[in-house]
Amino acid sequence: MATRSEAGGPLVSALTVGAFQENCYLVADEEAGRGVLVDPGAEGERILAMVRDAGVAIDAIWLTHAHLDHVGGIAAVKRAMDVPVYMHPLDAPVLAFADRSAAMYGIPFEAPPPADRALADGEILRVGRFEFRVLHVPGHAPGHVVFDGPGIALVGDLIFAGSIGRTDLPLSNPADMQRSLERAAREIAPASTLCPGHGPATTMADELRANPFLSGMARVAGARG
Repeated sequence: MATRSEAGGPLVSALTVGAFQENCYLVADEEAGRGVLVDPGAEGERILAMVRDAGVAIDAIWLTHAHLDHVGGIAAVKRAMDVPVYMHPLDAPVLAFADRSAAMYGIPFEAPPPADRALADGEILRVGRFEFRVLHVPGHAPGHVVFDGPGIALVGDLIFAGSIGRTDLPLSNPADMQRSLERAAREIAPASTLCPGHGPATTMADELRANPFLSGMARVAGARG
Protein backbone atom coordinates (compact mmCIF):
# COMPACT_ATOMS: atom_id res chain seq x y z
CA MET A 1 0.00 0.00 0.00
CA ALA A 2 1.37 3.41 -0.97
CA THR A 3 0.01 6.84 -0.19
CA ARG A 4 1.01 10.44 -0.85
CA SER A 5 0.11 12.91 1.88
CA GLU A 6 -0.36 15.89 -0.40
CA ALA A 7 0.46 17.07 -3.90
CA GLY A 8 4.21 16.88 -4.31
CA GLY A 9 4.68 15.27 -0.89
CA PRO A 10 6.71 12.18 0.02
CA LEU A 11 5.57 8.77 -1.12
CA VAL A 12 4.89 6.46 1.83
CA SER A 13 4.67 2.71 1.17
CA ALA A 14 3.47 0.34 3.90
CA LEU A 15 4.32 -3.35 4.28
CA THR A 16 2.66 -5.36 7.06
CA VAL A 17 5.08 -7.92 8.50
CA GLY A 18 5.54 -10.50 11.21
CA ALA A 19 3.44 -12.27 13.79
CA PHE A 20 2.20 -8.99 15.25
CA GLN A 21 1.15 -7.59 11.84
CA GLU A 22 3.36 -4.54 12.23
CA ASN A 23 3.52 -1.83 9.59
CA CYS A 24 6.97 -1.11 8.17
CA TYR A 25 7.11 2.06 6.09
CA LEU A 26 9.28 3.19 3.21
CA VAL A 27 9.26 7.00 3.00
CA ALA A 28 10.69 8.27 -0.27
CA ASP A 29 11.45 11.37 -2.26
CA GLU A 30 11.03 9.85 -5.70
CA GLU A 31 12.48 12.88 -7.47
CA ALA A 32 15.69 12.66 -5.46
CA GLY A 33 15.71 8.85 -5.46
CA ARG A 34 16.25 8.77 -1.69
CA GLY A 35 14.33 7.09 1.10
CA VAL A 36 14.29 5.82 4.69
CA LEU A 37 12.80 2.75 6.31
CA VAL A 38 10.68 3.25 9.41
CA ASP A 39 10.28 0.34 11.87
CA PRO A 40 11.45 -2.70 9.86
CA GLY A 41 9.81 -5.13 12.26
CA ALA A 42 10.26 -8.55 10.62
CA GLU A 43 10.60 -10.37 7.29
CA GLY A 44 13.69 -8.51 6.19
CA GLU A 45 13.73 -10.06 2.71
CA ARG A 46 10.22 -8.76 1.98
CA ILE A 47 11.26 -5.32 3.17
CA LEU A 48 14.32 -5.38 0.92
CA ALA A 49 12.11 -6.41 -2.01
CA MET A 50 9.90 -3.38 -1.31
CA VAL A 51 12.98 -1.17 -1.46
CA ARG A 52 14.14 -2.74 -4.74
CA ASP A 53 10.70 -2.28 -6.28
CA ALA A 54 10.68 1.39 -5.25
CA GLY A 55 14.03 2.02 -6.93
CA VAL A 56 15.32 4.38 -4.26
CA ALA A 57 18.52 4.44 -2.19
CA ILE A 58 17.97 4.03 1.54
CA ASP A 59 19.77 6.57 3.74
CA ALA A 60 18.73 5.38 7.22
CA ILE A 61 16.44 3.29 9.39
CA TRP A 62 14.25 5.36 11.73
CA LEU A 63 12.68 3.73 14.77
CA THR A 64 9.56 5.09 16.45
CA HIS A 65 10.46 2.74 19.32
CA ALA A 66 12.27 -0.54 19.94
CA HIS A 67 9.66 -3.16 20.84
CA LEU A 68 10.45 -6.51 19.26
CA ASP A 69 7.78 -6.23 16.56
CA HIS A 70 9.34 -2.99 15.27
CA VAL A 71 12.99 -4.07 15.14
CA GLY A 72 13.11 -7.72 14.04
CA GLY A 73 14.00 -6.93 10.42
CA ILE A 74 16.86 -4.55 11.16
CA ALA A 75 19.66 -7.14 11.10
CA ALA A 76 18.69 -8.43 7.64
CA VAL A 77 18.39 -4.91 6.24
CA LYS A 78 21.75 -3.91 7.74
CA ARG A 79 23.44 -6.92 6.12
CA ALA A 80 22.16 -5.85 2.72
CA MET A 81 22.74 -2.12 3.08
CA ASP A 82 24.94 -0.66 5.78
CA VAL A 83 22.72 2.25 6.79
CA PRO A 84 22.55 3.89 10.23
CA VAL A 85 19.75 3.17 12.70
CA TYR A 86 18.22 6.23 14.39
CA MET A 87 16.55 5.72 17.79
CA HIS A 88 15.79 7.79 20.87
CA PRO A 89 18.34 6.83 23.56
CA LEU A 90 15.68 6.19 26.22
CA ASP A 91 14.65 3.10 24.26
CA ALA A 92 18.09 1.47 24.53
CA PRO A 93 16.93 -0.90 27.32
CA VAL A 94 13.85 -1.80 25.27
CA LEU A 95 16.05 -2.70 22.29
CA ALA A 96 18.39 -4.72 24.51
CA PHE A 97 15.43 -6.75 25.84
CA ALA A 98 13.85 -7.44 22.44
CA ASP A 99 15.41 -10.88 21.95
CA ARG A 100 14.21 -12.03 25.37
CA SER A 101 10.73 -10.69 24.63
CA ALA A 102 10.67 -12.68 21.40
CA ALA A 103 11.72 -15.83 23.27
CA MET A 104 8.85 -15.34 25.72
CA TYR A 105 6.43 -15.31 22.78
CA GLY A 106 8.21 -18.18 21.02
CA ILE A 107 8.86 -16.04 17.94
CA PRO A 108 11.96 -16.54 15.76
CA PHE A 109 14.00 -13.37 16.09
CA GLU A 110 17.40 -12.05 15.05
CA ALA A 111 18.63 -9.50 17.57
CA PRO A 112 19.37 -6.13 15.97
CA PRO A 113 22.62 -4.24 16.50
CA PRO A 114 22.65 -1.16 18.76
CA ALA A 115 21.42 2.10 17.29
CA ASP A 116 23.98 4.21 15.44
CA ARG A 117 22.52 7.65 16.09
CA ALA A 118 20.48 9.16 18.91
CA LEU A 119 17.29 11.03 18.11
CA ALA A 120 16.44 14.20 20.03
CA ASP A 121 13.09 15.88 20.55
CA GLY A 122 12.55 18.71 18.09
CA GLU A 123 15.33 17.82 15.68
CA ILE A 124 14.69 17.91 11.95
CA LEU A 125 15.39 14.88 9.76
CA ARG A 126 15.33 14.90 5.98
CA VAL A 127 14.22 12.51 3.29
CA GLY A 128 15.44 14.12 0.10
CA ARG A 129 13.61 17.46 -0.06
CA PHE A 130 11.21 16.66 2.78
CA GLU A 131 11.61 17.57 6.43
CA PHE A 132 10.30 15.55 9.39
CA ARG A 133 10.30 16.84 12.97
CA VAL A 134 10.99 14.40 15.79
CA LEU A 135 8.45 14.51 18.63
CA HIS A 136 9.40 12.59 21.76
CA VAL A 137 6.11 11.06 22.96
CA PRO A 138 6.79 8.53 25.75
CA GLY A 139 4.15 6.33 27.31
CA HIS A 140 3.98 3.19 25.22
CA ALA A 141 7.78 3.07 25.45
CA PRO A 142 10.16 5.52 27.14
CA GLY A 143 11.89 6.55 23.93
CA HIS A 144 8.87 6.53 21.64
CA VAL A 145 8.92 9.22 18.96
CA VAL A 146 6.72 10.44 16.12
CA PHE A 147 8.12 11.61 12.78
CA ASP A 148 5.90 14.56 11.81
CA GLY A 149 6.30 15.52 8.16
CA PRO A 150 4.51 17.39 5.37
CA GLY A 151 0.91 16.23 5.62
CA ILE A 152 1.88 12.92 7.18
CA ALA A 153 2.97 11.66 10.60
CA LEU A 154 4.53 8.28 11.32
CA VAL A 155 3.09 7.71 14.77
CA GLY A 156 4.25 4.19 15.67
CA ASP A 157 2.19 2.82 18.55
CA LEU A 158 1.11 6.19 19.94
CA ILE A 159 -2.23 6.36 18.09
CA PHE A 160 -4.16 3.75 16.12
CA ALA A 161 -7.42 4.14 14.22
CA GLY A 162 -9.88 4.24 17.11
CA SER A 163 -7.37 3.31 19.80
CA ILE A 164 -3.90 3.94 21.27
CA GLY A 165 -0.83 1.92 22.21
CA ARG A 166 -0.71 -0.25 25.32
CA THR A 167 0.62 1.13 28.58
CA ASP A 168 0.75 -2.13 30.55
CA LEU A 169 4.10 -3.28 29.14
CA PRO A 170 7.47 -3.08 30.90
CA LEU A 171 8.69 0.55 30.95
CA SER A 172 5.32 1.84 29.71
CA ASN A 173 3.79 4.75 31.62
CA PRO A 174 0.08 5.72 31.45
CA ALA A 175 0.66 9.27 32.72
CA ASP A 176 3.33 9.86 30.09
CA MET A 177 0.99 8.47 27.44
CA GLN A 178 -1.73 10.94 28.38
CA ARG A 179 0.71 13.86 28.12
CA SER A 180 1.99 12.55 24.79
CA LEU A 181 -1.53 12.28 23.37
CA GLU A 182 -2.21 15.86 24.44
CA ARG A 183 0.98 16.97 22.74
CA ALA A 184 0.08 15.12 19.55
CA ALA A 185 -3.34 16.81 19.57
CA ARG A 186 -1.65 20.20 19.85
CA GLU A 187 1.22 19.74 17.42
CA ILE A 188 0.17 17.34 14.64
CA ALA A 189 -1.99 19.11 12.08
CA PRO A 190 -5.60 17.82 12.00
CA ALA A 191 -5.36 17.23 8.24
CA SER A 192 -2.27 15.03 8.59
CA THR A 193 -2.48 11.39 7.62
CA LEU A 194 -1.40 9.20 10.53
CA CYS A 195 0.63 6.10 9.65
CA PRO A 196 0.43 3.83 12.72
CA GLY A 197 2.49 0.82 13.71
CA HIS A 198 -0.52 -1.47 13.37
CA GLY A 199 -3.76 -1.28 11.44
CA PRO A 200 -4.99 1.15 8.81
CA ALA A 201 -3.97 4.74 8.23
CA THR A 202 -6.22 7.45 9.61
CA THR A 203 -6.11 11.23 10.07
CA MET A 204 -5.55 13.35 13.13
CA ALA A 205 -8.93 15.00 12.56
CA ASP A 206 -10.74 11.65 12.50
CA GLU A 207 -9.04 10.53 15.71
CA LEU A 208 -9.79 13.80 17.50
CA ARG A 209 -13.42 13.37 16.49
CA ALA A 210 -13.99 9.67 17.10
CA ASN A 211 -11.16 8.09 19.12
CA PRO A 212 -12.41 7.69 22.72
CA PHE A 213 -8.87 8.00 24.07
CA LEU A 214 -8.54 11.46 22.55
CA SER A 215 -11.90 12.67 23.84
CA GLY A 216 -11.85 16.37 24.62
CA MET A 217 -8.54 17.03 22.87
CA ALA A 218 -10.10 18.57 19.75
CA ARG A 219 -10.52 21.80 21.69
CA VAL A 220 -6.79 21.74 22.55
CA ALA A 221 -5.92 21.14 18.91
CA GLY A 222 -8.13 23.99 17.78
CA ALA A 223 -6.50 26.37 20.22
CA ARG A 224 -3.16 26.09 18.44
CA GLY A 225 -4.61 27.97 15.49
